[in-house]
Amino acid sequence: MAQIINADILSIDDLEKAAEAKMDSMTKGYFNSGSGELITLRENITSYDQYRIRPRVLRDVSRIDPSTLFLGRKVTFPVCIAPTAMQRMAHPDGELATVRAAVKMGVAMGLSSFSTTPLEDVVAAAEDKIDHVMQVYVVKNRKTTEMLVQRAVKAGYKALFLTVDTPYLGRRHAETRNKFHLPPHLALGNFIPQKDPNASAIPANTFPSDKKDMGRADFRTPDGLPNFGLIDPTTGQVNPNDAALSWKDIAWLRSVAPGVQIWLKGVLTPEDTELAITYGVDGIIISNHGGRQLDTALSTLDALPACVRAAKGRIPIHIDGGVRRGSDVFKALALGADMVWIGRIPIWGLVVDGQAGVELGMRILYEEFVLCMALAGCTSVKEITRNHVVKRGQEDSKL
Repeated sequence: MAQIINADILSIDDLEKAAEAKMDSMTKGYFNSGSGELITLRENITSYDQYRIRPRVLRDVSRIDPSTLFLGRKVTFPVCIAPTAMQRMAHPDGELATVRAAVKMGVAMGLSSFSTTPLEDVVAAAEDKIDHVMQVYVVKNRKTTEMLVQRAVKAGYKALFLTVDTPYLGRRHAETRNKFHLPPHLALGNFIPQKDPNASAIPANTFPSDKKDMGRADFRTPDGLPNFGLIDPTTGQVNPNDAALSWKDIAWLRSVAPGVQIWLKGVLTPEDTELAITYGVDGIIISNHGGRQLDTALSTLDALPACVRAAKGRIPIHIDGGVRRGSDVFKALALGADMVWIGRIPIWGLVVDGQAGVELGMRILYEEFVLCMALAGCTSVKEITRNHVVKRGQEDSKL
């Protein structure tokens, strides 16, 4: 069933190592590291090792259909590309290479607000062959957020992923030690003032128009204020977010972005799952920001089962963080996730070989997932259930 895709890169571990060999310390520290002592970052990965698969045998697995639906459109398998910032740091083609790989693989793509490619260009590159979601931060200047999401709606993004776990930035030691900054030849594509005066663009005085200043954390607005609050006073790091963001603001976001779904990215507890349903969101992503925010927070896989129980099927639940194998995808679905999002794997693919590298990482996961389904006795995603996994040490307990 499996095909040899690249004789030198046979696994995601191989892909990561190949990418690390090509990245400088600042780029590696930004994409690969996390907050604090990296406990949550590591446990996002190791928590998958705490579960074992219970394969069923003598099932007809001559035909396997790993596809599923997202936003009403069929995707090749239940893995989509998560929004990750500043992808042109990984490869000159950045987000354009990633979206072309997403099209080739038939999966949806999330775009970061801090993309190094304008959101309209990313949609155009896909030629309406996949669906797009826009990751959103609510910044202190709400007009900036409003204009950004309205551009996304106009461009055809089908959902907004509101990041809710970053009222302040986590303490990311690697970024501080490496004096992280956006390289001077790059720009934050969604915040370059638009040439069309009638376009729904970010206000020209919100960010500097000179690309060499786009990565700086010290430029000031005409009001003399540091970058509309983009500097976190507790860490000195860039932080665009409004720490006053609360549940009531979901209604505001929906009012300025009519016709698109609103999802919350960063939920880890059943209590917040219940509140998300109460406030009418369309779905949640179990996420801890890739281990980059609160260190020692729950790993996403450990948080998943309680959130699934709380949701009781009322909203879809997706997950990100820590996936490194096709069997990890299988385990996440068995524990109740409807979809898995991956962020670092496409970045490593970009570093290694641009679009082809992203496709390689996705293809490895796809081949491993299909093989795992077959060996576990499942012919469709719907057949993957809680009975297919057991936590180590609980093999003899009631499932």
